Amino acid sequence: MQENPSSQPPEVELSSAAEASPDAASAESPENTAIDTMPSIEEQLRQAELKGAEHYDAWLRAKAETENIRRRAAEDIQKASKFAIEKFATELLPVRDSLEQTLAVENPTLEVIREGVELTLRNLARAFERGNLVEIDPAGAKFDPHQHQAMSMVESDQPSNTVVQVFQKGYMIDGRVLRPALVAVSKAKE
Repeated sequence: MQENPSSQPPEVELSSAAEASPDAASAESPENTAIDTMPSIEEQLRQAELKGAEHYDAWLRAKAETENIRRRAAEDIQKASKFAIEKFATELLPVRDSLEQTLAVENPTLEVIREGVELTLRNLARAFERGNLVEIDPAGAKFDPHQHQAMSMVESDQPSNTVVQVFQKGYMIDGRVLRPALVAVSKAKE
């Protein structure tokens, strides 16, 4: 009996194919695994959308916080300007009290009125000092256009541009002129 090569059972071929397929399957497996582990475009898009929504939420929160800080700062500035004079006003209350006490005296004599006015002036000077309000009394000083306002020029024996008369004292607050002193300035004799 001669065996026909074509008469071999087909199972042999299948088994040899099956034997070859585990190797082939294991060879293809890393590629299939790489493809399976790599997210699909839809998944990548979904993750990007989630991340974008997260960043948008963080941006909105930061923007809201910035607006709150800006609003609070504006309120603080408004309160500071509104109540900036509060300390100085508190210092002026004793001045008013002394004036009222002076006026409340029945049958005041000239001496009592003078004492009341002197007390009031001391209280006012103390309030000015605490408020950093400094008097500008430039009598005999060289004319300074930043602190003085010349009302007239008069001939004098003093050097030219010297303050010879003070009509009204000036005031500075923390080094800044609040009101210039009104003065008469000397000029050279002709």
